[in-house]
Amino acid sequence: MNKISSKTLSGFKYVYLVVFFALLAGFFHPLITNTNFDGFVLGVLILFVGLAGGILLYKAATSEKRRGIFLGGGFALMAISLYYIIQITGRV
Repeated sequence: MNKISSKTLSGFKYVYLVVFFALLAGFFHPLITNTNFDGFVLGVLILFVGLAGGILLYKAATSEKRRGIFLGGGFALMAISLYYIIQITGRV
């Protein structure tokens, strides 16, 4: 496989993640109800914080040197994401 096709494939997976999170965060709701996109943008950002936490937890499972740092950072980002989700839903 040449470098151009591997770079294209690598870029495509990140575009796929952004589109998936955008749809998951409710992209169509503001279009249907004629409201602003503030909640949508915030939802996408919260999902990316949770994704970063998940990636750090995965790195903790595969790394031997910085396992504690990755575990602490991963759980902290997941907790921050969960707090923001609870705050958005109005349950605080």
